[in-house]
Amino acid sequence: MQEYDIIIIGGGPAGLTAALYARRAGKTVLLLEKATFGGQATFSPKIENYPGIAAISGNDLADKLIEQVLALGAEVELEEVVGLHTEGDEKIVISEYNKYRAKSVIIAAGAKHRRLGLPGEDNLVGEGISYCATCDGAFYAGQTVGIVGGGNSALQEAILLSEICKKVYIIQNLDYLTGECRLAELLKTKPNVEIILGTVVKSLLGNTSLNGVILKREADGSEFRLSLDGLFVAIGLAPENDVFRECARLDKTGYIISGESCVTDTPGIFAAGDCRTKTVRQITTACADGTVAAIAACNYIDRM
Repeated sequence: MQEYDIIIIGGGPAGLTAALYARRAGKTVLLLEKATFGGQATFSPKIENYPGIAAISGNDLADKLIEQVLALGAEVELEEVVGLHTEGDEKIVISEYNKYRAKSVIIAAGAKHRRLGLPGEDNLVGEGISYCATCDGAFYAGQTVGIVGGGNSALQEAILLSEICKKVYIIQNLDYLTGECRLAELLKTKPNVEIILGTVVKSLLGNTSLNGVILKREADGSEFRLSLDGLFVAIGLAPENDVFRECARLDKTGYIISGESCVTDTPGIFAAGDCRTKTVRQITTACADGTVAAIAACNYIDRM
């Protein structure tokens, strides 16, 4: 069984930054990623809020991060982690293909934006469909957009978009908004915001780029078309942390309970990025977590 100082689970900005700092500290590092290096950032065609870089695509940023990590000598594998447990002071990471031993583990598994689950959705991501108004809202300045969701995240994104877009539709499946009253009241004062309640998105329109949606009213089943330049889906995030329950305590929504120190209840196991409990989930905060978790993991190993 191969052994490493630090095994990092997840190849998004948090995991890649953790690998960078761990290797610079002279630790042996294995980074395991089950799908795509770069995480949710790869869904953004243009990132304009990463310090020092005026504009870059998510894929290009991911490429730069992975190149930097590989140049420092970290090992990376495309393998899904299916188990994690402790044996004394050591941690055993089980992937779909192998077993690994580590002195410390950083969980940076991220969280997925919940999707509508409609035909054609995957093809339209970055071509009219987005899951982050903070990231992509500027692309729709002066245009007409819709937001699916009625919670705090959706209402906050609607407020942001109302400042730059010609028209903003909020599409909520319930007959009321579930976000804070003050946010809802603020939106009602915006002349370019229209709230559509008790309605779901039935289908997406457009082959290579989104040009509208078909909406269905829950009360009577009636359908109507809404022309849109962009659609923001804000129906929550879904962390994939079940496999870590044995070694990291989760909150009721499935996030790993860990503060700004990135420490979990289990000595030697740390959590970084979108998979942990936090209020702001951005590329920059994920990188910050990766830094903190890597330094904490290195200090833990040095104390062993």
